[in-house]
Amino acid sequence: MTKADIVSDIVEETGLERVEALRVVEAFMTTVKSSLAKGKNVYLRGFGSFIVKERAEKTGRNISKNTAIIIPAHNIPSFKPAKTFIEDIKTSVKVK
Repeated sequence: MTKADIVSDIVEETGLERVEALRVVEAFMTTVKSSLAKGKNVYLRGFGSFIVKERAEKTGRNISKNTAIIIPAHNIPSFKPAKTFIEDIKTSVKVK
């Protein structure tokens, strides 16, 4: 599913104009990104949490030069689904 598909579904569900629905989706994504960039997690009850995970410094390998490199500590965004979200997916998705 793409952002355009999400916008189309919102238009069908709510009756909003396509431009307005696109603006809402863009605003949501911008808000989540900026919150995570500030180190603030985003909690959506019944859906899940967008959180920032801290990765520790570690040693890696540059395989083309066969040398060790230090990968510095850094933060990455992550999504943790809510328990109800997981249960809904488990009961509705059929494995092929």
